[in-house]
Amino acid sequence: MDKHIQDCPYPGCFFCVMKEGNPNKRRSSIMKFFRELPSQDDDGQVLPISGLWNTAMAHPNDPEFIELGIFECMSALIWKGLKNRRWLSHDQNIYIPYYAAHIIGSYTMNMEDFAETAVNAGVIPPLVELLRGRLTWVEQRVAVRALGHLATYATTFPSVANHGEILELCIQLAMSSLEIVYSHFYQYSDRRLSYHCDLLTRGMGGVEMESRKAEEWASQLQCWSLQLINCFAFKPEFLSVICKPEFIVKLPGMWGGLVNENSPAGIGLLRTICHHKFGRGPVSSCPGVIEALCNIARSSDDWQYMAIDCLLWLLQDPNNFHKVIEKAAPTLLDLSELSTLGDQKKLGDSILTVLHDCIQQPPTTTTTTTTTSSINPRTKSDIEETLRTRDRLKWEKTLPKEDLHIKQAAALVVKLEGNSLFSSGNIQGAASKYSEALSLSPIRSKKERVVLYSNRAQCHLLLQQPLSAISDATRALSLHTPVNRHAKSLWRRAQAYDMIGLWKESLLDAILFVNECSNSADPDLGGGRQGVSSSKVPDYAERLVKKQMRAAWLFREAAVKHGGGVEEDEEEGGGGGEDSEWETASERGERWRGMMDEFYPVSPTIAGHPSIPNKSLPTSINCGISSPFFTKLLALYVHEWNDDFSGGEIGD
Repeated sequence: MDKHIQDCPYPGCFFCVMKEGNPNKRRSSIMKFFRELPSQDDDGQVLPISGLWNTAMAHPNDPEFIELGIFECMSALIWKGLKNRRWLSHDQNIYIPYYAAHIIGSYTMNMEDFAETAVNAGVIPPLVELLRGRLTWVEQRVAVRALGHLATYATTFPSVANHGEILELCIQLAMSSLEIVYSHFYQYSDRRLSYHCDLLTRGMGGVEMESRKAEEWASQLQCWSLQLINCFAFKPEFLSVICKPEFIVKLPGMWGGLVNENSPAGIGLLRTICHHKFGRGPVSSCPGVIEALCNIARSSDDWQYMAIDCLLWLLQDPNNFHKVIEKAAPTLLDLSELSTLGDQKKLGDSILTVLHDCIQQPPTTTTTTTTTSSINPRTKSDIEETLRTRDRLKWEKTLPKEDLHIKQAAALVVKLEGNSLFSSGNIQGAASKYSEALSLSPIRSKKERVVLYSNRAQCHLLLQQPLSAISDATRALSLHTPVNRHAKSLWRRAQAYDMIGLWKESLLDAILFVNECSNSADPDLGGGRQGVSSSKVPDYAERLVKKQMRAAWLFREAAVKHGGGVEEDEEEGGGGGEDSEWETASERGERWRGMMDEFYPVSPTIAGHPSIPNKSLPTSINCGISSPFFTKLLALYVHEWNDDFSGGEIGD
């Protein structure tokens, strides 16, 4: 070892110091290295810094370097890069501020005493300068990461909060981070800074890998900004800054995406805001946010429970519940039979308790005694009907088994009648029969009710009633064990969300459906023919996933704004004709209705969602009038559907 040190041409080399066998001498040499490094202008400084970065990543809880002055050294190096652009542009020094901020973040992410040492070493001011964008978005990313860790601890949060501009900077960064990364890096592959490319791929990839990593880092930049804002949101005194309409309205759309799925992102911050009475007022005053919370609550999003929490807290607030009850109640009623979701037990009971309390609230009035916040009679009736269902369950527990079996048999007969009506083309009649079967089926017969709700959702899809399809599919998924795992209902809801342009929700359902298919031994879901699961993804599901991944692309809005161009589906460009194997059920429905218009040019109109043009449907769908042509065409349609997916099949 001594010979190696003597042979090294660089006195005080960090790597040689680390190999020193004498512990006391080693510590003394490392301390000296940290103290002298910021004042040196030698080439090759990035090598020991990158070595320290690796050590910090691998051993973030090791106190050795903390005690020897690494935070003071990293802070000084960041300042040097900010103040001395000549030094920064020399050799490979451009990498050093990034590594220095990353090292600070790594050593402070787990240990509060390390964070206190870092604050005392003066790391916050240079990190704030990086956060301002004094260098580039790459340094902003690691700066917000480090500051987020410091803000997590009770002892160091006040030091972060003392820099009042941090909160405002993070709010702006959360709203603009995706556009910054797209316009400054992603958009023009031939203009990318080489050191950005090296940091993104560690020098191991080309343009495609750089682009994928840039998307991941952009998501992290946004999510880590939201995490830092979330630390401020726990303090009521900062809510007035956070709860500005122009920011709150964007939060539901800020999500980690498929590249950063472990972050609750915008919905996590909304949950913290809604937990405070001072935050519930601004949130309840934004109808778009409430609608987005309802969509997330009725989705396969991992953070579904957070959206439900937000809605329940808003409804429990006597000053704000009347602003959200009309939008929130239908969603929560669809979820009222949830048993367990994550760590939350008997969630359905909690939902019904809150809704029951809402309808017991006396209406408020203005000074002119005009009622301003009474609950809509239809909403109140729906809540009361669901509450009666809970009472019906208690009553059924007192019935003899024979009586329950009779009810089950009666429900089965009506369901089969519905299947027959569906096959003959009377979709509206089939839906009515499934409703009747639901009223007959015992509440405890969950498997049967899952099928009935899912079948009725299929009818709603064919009738171009996506909101009703979403409602019924959600009820089926809530009843199913495990929750959100009924493949056919996932597929039906994915297509319903597609029909109203909710790409993210459709994508998440479609992905979960693919996962269920791959784990299923059911041949109708793509499984093996002999009860063996198959990893093959159904073509129609792959088609929808690809479509929604393009639509929900993280950079889509930025690309449209900056004229980068967004890939459209082949069908939208004129491809995908009548025989396209890529048609989804909703698209095939459009083709089917077009064929029907040739034979039924005058037909009644079904009023759909406000964002969907009214569609004309053949008379037989609404009135049960059947013709040989119609029956044959519908049979062909169902046959095509079932060739792709038994999710279109009604006879479960």
